Amino acid sequence: MSTILDELDAVVAAPRHHKVLLEDDRIRVLETLILPGEETAVHTHVWSGYLYIVNWSDFVRYDADRNVMLDSSSLASPPAPGSAIWAPPLPPHSLLNVGNTNIHVILTEFKHSADPSTTHIGLPVAK
Repeated sequence: MSTILDELDAVVAAPRHHKVLLEDDRIRVLETLILPGEETAVHTHVWSGYLYIVNWSDFVRYDADRNVMLDSSSLASPPAPGSAIWAPPLPPHSLLNVGNTNIHVILTEFKHSADPSTTHIGLPVAK
């Protein structure tokens, strides 16, 4: 990771909402917990991986300039608790929990990342 990305890494830039559960030279497992009404600081995810959904809530993801990247209420079918979904790398963003329940996910990041242009469930990735 470059210096700028290091400063914006989720664990560094938004430690209140991201916690490392496990890390080695190949993977990093993060726990993310965002309570209703809370917003993360601007941060990035430079590696792709899988999100295990412990609990889901509607959210709005903003880019670093406060433009809406995604409003999850527009998803045709949000992921159910207990499911796992692909997560591409994400550029600088913040996430606001606009729902009534916690957002609680476990992200397993692969440090040898796949194609960063991939997307899932309508979550856009800037190039």
